[in-house]
Amino acid sequence: MSSSRARVVILGGGFAGLNAARALRRAPVDVVLIDQHNHHLFQPLLYQVATAGLSPEDITSPIRGVLARQKNARVVLGRVEWIDRERRRVGFTHGEVDYDYLVVATGMKTNYFGHGQWETDAPGLKTIADALTCRRRILEAFERAEWAEDRETKEKLLTFIVVGAGPTGVELAGAIREIAHKVMVRDFRNIDPECARVLLIDGLPRVLASYREASSIRAQRDLEKMGVDVRLNTMVEEISPRGVLVEGEWIESATVIWAAGVKATSVTAMLDTDLDALGRVQVEPDLRISGDERVFVVGDAANLEVDGSPLPGLAPVAIQQGRFVARQISRIVGGKGGPESFEYRDKGQMATIGRARAIAEFAGRTFSGFFAWVLWLFVHLLFLVGFRNRLFVVLDWFYAYMWSRRSARLILGRVVPGSAPWSPDVARTLMDYRDGDGEEAEVGADGRAPGE
Repeated sequence: MSSSRARVVILGGGFAGLNAARALRRAPVDVVLIDQHNHHLFQPLLYQVATAGLSPEDITSPIRGVLARQKNARVVLGRVEWIDRERRRVGFTHGEVDYDYLVVATGMKTNYFGHGQWETDAPGLKTIADALTCRRRILEAFERAEWAEDRETKEKLLTFIVVGAGPTGVELAGAIREIAHKVMVRDFRNIDPECARVLLIDGLPRVLASYREASSIRAQRDLEKMGVDVRLNTMVEEISPRGVLVEGEWIESATVIWAAGVKATSVTAMLDTDLDALGRVQVEPDLRISGDERVFVVGDAANLEVDGSPLPGLAPVAIQQGRFVARQISRIVGGKGGPESFEYRDKGQMATIGRARAIAEFAGRTFSGFFAWVLWLFVHLLFLVGFRNRLFVVLDWFYAYMWSRRSARLILGRVVPGSAPWSPDVARTLMDYRDGDGEEAEVGADGRAPGE
């Protein structure tokens, strides 16, 4: 890379950051992309990893591989530790780097709304490590239920609670219900399908609250037809290994998954600028932060209000913003004019509920049922990075649809009683345990993180 050219430092290799980097491939700049993970993650399909429908490698792509042919791009594996806007410098795990333009695209993490102690008993779903934790707990519940002697224990093990009825929660609840009643019962001898319960809990009055009311009603009806117990206007008061306390009632459950909210990572606070209640940066119409023409914030980390409401945290928003900022920087360094305002082209939104069931809002119209499900499949394949991922996901989906099977039912990160314990190195290979902010957590010789 040339030291005389402008340097663009991008923090985060998600939809926004990766698209910004790729859109700068012909610009007269040097690009440095910093991420604490070495892979780009297709988050919309994380729930399928959590429910054994897909393997982690099906929805991830090595960032270095994606940018391998881009000569002006360099990838750095590290966690951002500080940002000095005066010196235009970023500090990360193993060093520092100067920038001429900074693009912050660090996304969001799980938000427990002041109840961080619930994380141990109710993992979120924002990273591959989260998905593998959820998958392990779901699959272990069936394994333990197979040998449970009393009905009360079996019912607790086969009660699955999802907190949060947004798209992630709805998709999780539907997928768990399907594998409990159509997949697992074929392979176990002592599990009664009627014992398997899935509860979807939310404090709001309807599921998919960001969708049109008609879509929410249809989604709830489909979930209930599948057998999901939907409880709305219901606040969670406590979560423990025993289960969930709601409105004074303890619901016994061994598997609770949190899908109730997100907040910005700690990186946005390092910018020393205006943040909203979720820690997102209040950006200008051109996606720059107030008072600094060299710093852009894009994707879920940015709060850009349109018609009085923030743009939603969707992949199309992040992709368009990443590409927009790349064009802005290219114009500025090329001397082709000042900033423009970002305009979002609404690509709609969609959520799958189960086999051949989905909700899609697109081009001012609402679709549901089988057609919406096919549309959901097509759009998600379109956004996946890499031919290999698209091919394997198609094959897995076809396999699951034709034979009601799940192809990724591996339990990783636990030690089978009586077997030799995993070494710490093997344990780290099986599961990249990290805390909610992305730091590595300690892993013991038994292959488990503290609290597991």
